[in-house]
Amino acid sequence: MTDRTGGTAANGLLRKLPIVVIAVVAVVGAFTLRDHLGFDALRDNREALLQFRDRNYLLTVLAFIAIYTAIVAFSLPGATIATLTGGFLFATFPGALFNIIAATTGATLIFLAARRGFGDRLGARLEGSEGLVKRIKDGIDGNQWSMLFLIRLIPAVPFFVANLVPAFVQVPTWRFVVTTFLGIIPGAVVYTSVGAGLGEVFERGETPDLGIVFEPHILFPILGLCALAALPIGLKALRGKKGL
Repeated sequence: MTDRTGGTAANGLLRKLPIVVIAVVAVVGAFTLRDHLGFDALRDNREALLQFRDRNYLLTVLAFIAIYTAIVAFSLPGATIATLTGGFLFATFPGALFNIIAATTGATLIFLAARRGFGDRLGARLEGSEGLVKRIKDGIDGNQWSMLFLIRLIPAVPFFVANLVPAFVQVPTWRFVVTTFLGIIPGAVVYTSVGAGLGEVFERGETPDLGIVFEPHILFPILGLCALAALPIGLKALRGKKGL
């Protein structure tokens, strides 16, 4: 006779295993890889990286995408440096494309792990709740496209938060992938272009200006995109008030 309680518990542990592994690797990586995935490491190894790229371009592209994907999927330190490296090795284009593909793939992996481990059960609990929590869940459900674009476009929203929250509110995978790919394009292009100019920065003995995304000529267009993404939410709220 099968122990259904034991089987259910085992299945629950298996469902949570991927996100638990990611969490453990993220914590270990935060302490052990910080010095190896920083700007100094890129600067000190730049010549070797360029020589390897020139001899093995396709292999370099594949290895870069795989490493960047792992950094994002396991929430390891160094995602910004990886984006800069994409520009440094491959120029703004196709570097930005490689960065976007890798970041989207890594984000999708952690999204799927989180949804498998906690998302379905948490989403069901939110759906069955009442009061403010239920209204928030309904608000997200009613404006998923806009909300997903917003959390990708707003620079202040941490990338890993934008990966996990959609998993907990049962966002469809295809919608998550599309909004992630398109939503990170502005920031990815900006930082990739910074990385494309790292050669001159290294020669001057300086560090790149990572605050460039907050410069008016960069920030205002991004805020404009945020306003465009938020427009459907505003219009829906306005229609709701008129219907009262």
